[in-house]
Order: sequence, then structure tokens, then C-alpha cells
Amino acid sequence: MVGGKMEKNITKVDKGFVFFSYTMLALFSLLVAIPIINLVSVSVSGMSHVLSGNIQIWPKDFQIEAYKYVLSSKEFFMALNNSLYITFFGTILGVFLSVMAAYPLSKIHLPGRNKIMILFVFTMMFNGGIIPQYILMNKLGLLNNLWAVILPLSINVFNMLIVKNYFESIPEDIEEAAKIDGANQFTILIRVMLPLAIPVIATISLFYVVMYWNEYFYSRLFINEFTEIPLQVYLRMVIFEAMDPAGNFALSNANVKLAPQSIINTTVVLSMLPMIILYPFLQRFLLKGMIIGSVKG
Repeated sequence: MVGGKMEKNITKVDKGFVFFSYTMLALFSLLVAIPIINLVSVSVSGMSHVLSGNIQIWPKDFQIEAYKYVLSSKEFFMALNNSLYITFFGTILGVFLSVMAAYPLSKIHLPGRNKIMILFVFTMMFNGGIIPQYILMNKLGLLNNLWAVILPLSINVFNMLIVKNYFESIPEDIEEAAKIDGANQFTILIRVMLPLAIPVIATISLFYVVMYWNEYFYSRLFINEFTEIPLQVYLRMVIFEAMDPAGNFALSNANVKLAPQSIINTTVVLSMLPMIILYPFLQRFLLKGMIIGSVKG
């Protein structure tokens, strides 16, 4: 009887905890969703309602003129193309360097392994500063070049450590069996370890994609040519021009009856879409890669 009562009480406690957890998750989801819903509502609402500022959750006087206007802008697609270039090549380079650094560092017998790890971790806390980086890019002739944004971020030590810990979680027997079959280290990495590491590679790929897509600082520091600016810098230009006290909104014209805030919100929504589309394809790998890659280390 006592055991039955305890089991009944535990069940009630568990149900209460589950109910509380779902309630809190729903509230947090609303806190995240409401600003996004408002963002979208403003982008598809009529000019008079946007200027009066009375749009909360639901759009008023629904229209998609702001989307037609932004999508007809050559400047928007120019910036979008630059961001896609930075994100695509930056992610490939970042994943390649992370794997190439993580695999040897996952081997305990590597000479000087601990000293090398200290050097990597040191860079997570200290760097050369803005001026040395600018001088370096200038000496390399990379100013006003998209690779000036890609190279400084080409390896993220945190991502590399996740991959390293994942490699360490793979049983050594698998590698030993490949060596017995005559495989060298490079063959083992390409044909054995990488297929097993798909979850963690997908995870850090998502991290690199988000990092490069949202990159703003190095773009402002190293790029001054309008034709080379990525989407985040273009978005800043849209916001600053829309907020001009004199009302000189150069990105609009007299034939477009749109509120500046509608154009801003539309540009923001369109900037978010690539990440929203990409995330579901990599989400199933994200949790597994993060958990296994962070257990050891």
C-alpha cells in the first residue's frame, strides 16, 4: 500500500511538473513570437496605420506593396548576394579548418597536445585588436574584399572543441580496425570518422552559417565600397535613412506610398527568411551533436 501511495504521489508530482514546464515554455514562446508577429504585421499593413503606430498583433489594411518594393530593389539583391557568398564560403572554410584542427587534437598521443590546446583557448579570451587586424588586411590587399570578412572568422575555437570532443567519443576500436585494413590517417578521417561525425558537422555548420549571415562588425571595418556590402550593413543603411529627421528617404521614391517603417520591417523579414528555411533541415542534428560534442573535454 505504501509503495502504491508513493507511486501515485510521484505520478501527481510528475504531472504537475510537466504541466508547469509546458506552461513556462508556452509563455517564453509567446515572448519570442509576439515581436516577430508585430514585425510582420507592420510590414503588410497600410501606410496610415503604420504611421499612426496602432498596429499590435494583427495587420490592418493588408497589403504586400512593401515586399514588392523591396524585392524590386537591385541594391537589396546585391547585398543578399554578398551575404550568401560570405556565408557559403565562410561556412565551408570554417567547417574544414575546425575538422582539420579537431581530429589531431583528439589524439591523446599527439606531441605537445596540451600546449597547442592552451594556445587555442588563449585566443578565445585575447586577440590582437582592431588596429592590427585592419593593418593586416590592408597589407594583404583585402580591404573592400568579401574575404576580409570571411578570413578573421574562419575558425571558431568553440566549434572546434565541440568537434574534438565528438571525435574523442568515437571508440578507438573503429580506428584500430581501419589501421589493420591498411588505412592511413587521412583515409580514416575521410572514410571512417567524417561519416560518423555528420551530426556534429551539421551542428557547427549551422553555427557558422548563423555567425557569417549575421556578421556586421568586420563588414563595417573592412568594407567601404557600396557594391561589396552584405545584407546586415544594407539593413543598417535602410534604418538610418528611414530615421532621417529631414525625411530624406533615399531608398524610396515619390511614386511609392509606403511608410519607412514598413520598408524597414520588410527588409528585416526577408533577411530572416534564409535562416528560417535552413534551420529545420539541420535541427535534427543540432541536439545530438551538441550533447555528444560537449560531454568530454
